[in-house]
Formats: sequence, C-alpha cells, structure tokens
Amino acid sequence: MANEIIINHTLDEVRVGVLEGGQLVEFYVERKKEASMVGNIYKGKVVKILPGMQSAFVDIGLEKAAFLYVADIKTESEDFTVFLEETDVPIEIPTRKSRGELTISELIQEGQEVIVQVSKDPIGTKGARSTSYITLPGRYLVLMPTIEHIGISRRIENPEERQRLRSIVESIKPKGYGLIVRTASEGANQEELQHDMEFLMLVWDNINKKKEKVSAPALLYSDLDLSFRSVRDLLSNDVERLVIDSKDEYENILDFVKNFFQKLLNKIELYDRKEPIFDAFGIELDIYKGLDRKVWLKSGGYIVIDQTEAMTVIDVNTGKYVGKKDLEDTILKTNLEAVKEIAYQIRLRNLGGIIIIDFIDMELQENRDKLYLAFVETMKKDRAKNTIFNVSELGLIQMTRKRIRESLGRTLCESCPMCEGKGFVKSAKTISYEIFRRLKKAPIHKGAKVVISAHPIVADYLSDEQRAGLEEFEVTHDVAVIVKADSRLHRENADISVV
Repeated sequence: MANEIIINHTLDEVRVGVLEGGQLVEFYVERKKEASMVGNIYKGKVVKILPGMQSAFVDIGLEKAAFLYVADIKTESEDFTVFLEETDVPIEIPTRKSRGELTISELIQEGQEVIVQVSKDPIGTKGARSTSYITLPGRYLVLMPTIEHIGISRRIENPEERQRLRSIVESIKPKGYGLIVRTASEGANQEELQHDMEFLMLVWDNINKKKEKVSAPALLYSDLDLSFRSVRDLLSNDVERLVIDSKDEYENILDFVKNFFQKLLNKIELYDRKEPIFDAFGIELDIYKGLDRKVWLKSGGYIVIDQTEAMTVIDVNTGKYVGKKDLEDTILKTNLEAVKEIAYQIRLRNLGGIIIIDFIDMELQENRDKLYLAFVETMKKDRAKNTIFNVSELGLIQMTRKRIRESLGRTLCESCPMCEGKGFVKSAKTISYEIFRRLKKAPIHKGAKVVISAHPIVADYLSDEQRAGLEEFEVTHDVAVIVKADSRLHRENADISVV
C-alpha cells in the first residue's frame, strides 16, 4: 500500500497524518492561536546574559524571551536536521577553538539587537530556542545565508545522483552562501533547483530589507503554515498522494504547487465525501491509541510508556505470551516484536529528548546484539535525528531523539485536574482517615453540629463504610455529624465546619 498524506482542515485547526502502508506513523496539528514558530525569523534584543550557563535571553516579542545558547551562535550544523538527515561533509563554520575560546559575553552584549531564528518551539515552561545562523528551507534546497557550504542529504544514497546534484549546486550557488540539497531533490533537474534557489534568495533579500525598517522586537519572516509545509517538506517521491478535505485550501495548495512544484500537481487530491476524512482513513482511532499508556502486542505481550519532564521510559513485558520453547526464546521473540511497536510509537507520539527502553533481560549476548541491530534498523525510517546506544547489562537501551515540538500527548492533552499530573489520586479510604484525624484536632464543643463536605465518592464512602466510626465520634464527643456530597470539591479535598 502506498504512502499518503492526509490533511483535515477546519477554521481553527489543521491536522496532518502521514500514512505508511495505511498506518498512521506521523501526526501534526496546528491551531490558529498555537501555530508553530519554528523557522520564524525575528529581530530581537538581548535582555540578559547568563555567563554561568553560556546563554542569553533574547526578547523577540513573545510572552517568554527566547534562549540563545553560545553553541547556537558558533555552530549550527545539528540544527539542519530539522529539514533533513545529516550531510556527508562537515559544515565549515568557525569553531570554539578557532575563535579563541570566546565566551558568550564576548560575542553579544545586553541591549544588542540580533537577528535570530526559532529552532525549537516553547516546550512546557521553557521559552523558544533560537539561533543566529539562519536556514531557509525550500522544496529542494535549504539556503544558509551565513555559512558557505554545500551538503547533500544522506537519504540520497546513489553515488552518481549525489555527484550530479553536487555539480548542479556548485554551479548555481551564490558566493558567500551555503546550500544543502534536500531529499526531495533526487531526480530534480537544474532548472528546478535554480528556481528554488532564486526564490529563497528573494525571501532572504526581503528579510534584509524589512530588518532595516523595523525596531526590535519584530517578526521579519514567518514560515509557511502546516498545510503548505506538508507539501514542501513531506510530499516526497515515495508519497503517492496528498488528500485534503477543504476545497478552499485545496485550491490554495494547487496555486502554490503550480507556481513552485509543477511535478506535484497530479499528487494533490480533494476529499469531498460526507464521512470525516480522518475516520475514512482510520486515522482518528490511531491518534487515540497513541495516547494510551499501555500498548498491547499481537503475541499477548505489552509495552508501557511513561513520559516525564526529563525523559520517556518504555517498559516491555511478556504479558499473556508464554512462548513455545524455552524462556530465552520467549523473551527474545517478545523483545523483537516490541522493537517494531516501540519504533512506531516513538514516531507517532513524537517522543523526544532522552528515551530509556527497559527490554526484558536476556542471558545471551548474541540475543542482545540481535535486539540492538533490529532496533537501529527499524529506527532508520525516523526522519528525526536520533542516537541509539547498545543494550546495557540491565537490558536497557538508551537513546536520544531530537525534540523540535511537543509530543502528541502534551499537544492534545493537559494535566488531569483530579490527580494534577501524578497519574493517581488518594483512595476514598485514605481521605476518610485523613478526615478523622482532622476531626480529632478540630476545636469542637459539646452539642455542636459538624458538617463534612467532601467529593461524592468520599462522601459515599464515609456514609457507608465509615458510618460506624462517625457514630462513635458522635457519641464520644456529644456532637452531630452531617456528611454532604459536593461535586465541586477536588476528590482529595474536604471542608469541615462546626456550627
């Protein structure tokens, strides 16, 4: 089954699903008030230098100042992986050593105006991350106005094609600029690459003109919205079609493609059936599965995914699977099955940062090696840059994955108001005992009426399971106790009043 891009477009929200063999493997969502800022270019002002962290805060006009790290001023090679895999040639930019071990205080000063580009959206409590090295992505090329370099996407594997593209780019690249050839360039001719580069140069020229007319903080350039970025960045040669359910947006995309990417015209389709597009392609169900903590494997085993502030932990269990041979064989088969599901879940949920996978421990080193190689091979499909370390003695695989935007769970969900993100709440029994301890400490006079207001679940437990305890308290203290259910109260909270 061919790969497809499905776009659900409404007034306030755009959702994009990338399907491989009919299965959702990547999901993107952009809401009008929460649009991604990655790729946006700002004229900002340095508001604070943090010498101890070798970083600075830059006011770019957002609620929170952007972070600018010293490494983002001096070298930006790894940030190109936002657009493509690593290139085959090191990017020739000034290194820390060649610049005399300069500190951030020697590179920029408070109050200085700087041109920065957002490389990571604000995540959680952190502001946006920015860089002073600009990258402008087109369909076929990435223009680097501040670095003179030529690179080829590592996903273009044919040596002859790589050399052909390099020769074309060397002949069209303006002096003093850098160009990286994107994966979509495979098979493109010189005219298409030239057209793409000229468009990017025009964009950069307009940014420079605007820069001179505005005061910091100011937005100089905003990247395309999600629908158009999907055409530019996701519609590769191995994608058969892009289907969208909005007629107006369909026509806008057609105009965009006619002007810049004529070859893609026959891949754009309008969906006009009554059934919602994500239901028709089975995407809606996959999205909700991507929010579950536990994921079952076909064999009867399962994985558990827990995302914390600092890292994501994935645990593999045999579950109902008992195997047919010995224990080691059962464990190996469960682990290998889990490898495919874990790689899929990492992409679907867009899990980033540090990821630790607790596979079931295996005795044989050869089985550990099989597991590691299988996981590395499966993760090759991932467009995000990742680094995977070998299986440890404890059966753990540690990896890092580049995080550009929030995960699926944190994009679509918020902390539970009941448990406040803990994932659990105190039981009704525990809360009832807490209430009894509070009653004993309360200044209650004889003949008083004691009113306990609690969440309905706790109130029911007190009135039923703890009725004997309340009656004993009434007799001992010569008071009347009244339990009231109040659904407005948090489950762990209760009010005690004495009348």
